[in-house]
Amino acid sequence: MVLTPPVEPMLAQAAESVPGPAAVRAGVAYEQKLDGHRALLFTPAGPGGAVVVQTRRGALVQDRWPDLVAAAEQLPHGLVLDGELVVWDAEEGRLSFQALQRRAAARARGAQALAAQWPAYFVAFDVLQLDGQELLNRPYRERRALLEQLFIDHALTAPWTLCPMTTDLAKAREWLQTWTDVSGVEGIVVKPLTSRYLPAYRGWTKIRRRDTTEAVIGAITGNLTRPQFLILGRHDQTGQLRAVGRTVPLRPEASRRVGEHLAAAGPGHPWTGVRFAASWGSREALDAVLVRPELVAEISADRAIDHGGVFRHPLRFQRLRLDVSVDDVPRFGAGLAAG
Repeated sequence: MVLTPPVEPMLAQAAESVPGPAAVRAGVAYEQKLDGHRALLFTPAGPGGAVVVQTRRGALVQDRWPDLVAAAEQLPHGLVLDGELVVWDAEEGRLSFQALQRRAAARARGAQALAAQWPAYFVAFDVLQLDGQELLNRPYRERRALLEQLFIDHALTAPWTLCPMTTDLAKAREWLQTWTDVSGVEGIVVKPLTSRYLPAYRGWTKIRRRDTTEAVIGAITGNLTRPQFLILGRHDQTGQLRAVGRTVPLRPEASRRVGEHLAAAGPGHPWTGVRFAASWGSREALDAVLVRPELVAEISADRAIDHGGVFRHPLRFQRLRLDVSVDDVPRFGAGLAAG
């Protein structure tokens, strides 16, 4: 069977920690998890065909990635790759999720200019078809070997990049602790060596690095005695309180503890009239209740943070920090720096 788009990608379920020795004995691989956009890339079956770039949700967006389409001349016909799209910002000297978002949203007319400003890279971690032969039922270890050989045989260079992989548990733990300090690397993905590629199935495991930090409670959902979510902020260099994210739903005991210390906002709250999105990039608004921005929360966060200082994924409330003041909280844009 020859694969044609759209193909549903195989998915990963979240876990809190790296699987231990039992998983190692069963045979697993660890790949670096990059903070980009999932994509499948199809090369034509023969000369004159079109290169196709497919998003995770099945949209065909090759018109937004003209640099990748042009570079696909390096690739053989009848190839399907699974991987992550990332964008390099030369001025910042780092991977940029904001630039990636700009490119992903661009119309075809402006795509070429954006490609020149922010070149894209395709970080390949799986091969689903090679030389027109579908590989979904091959075990991961065979697909990975074929992917590595593809890079060797065709001497692939940028924008094609091979995702780092190891079968060494110690190396994987090192990646999780040290490589995640590098912009764009947010964790690892664990894949059984014997696993087939199962579209839409969560057969892999993803572990994001999480660290603790502090933020100011500026608003909530629910009511003052039993808050449901906390909406958190940090002060910028001018002293303005800027929203940085929201928590996952509070557990009953945590909700009770926080509710004991909340107070309704007085006049002049910096977030008066502000609407808060239900999630990063969402248009759905939360039904927020403003509170006095006097309480500090210790939170657990992963490393997906945009350049402005906003956490893209929900935060986890750890505890109130009644021993510190809002002046001790890291400034907006400081990321996971401790207070």
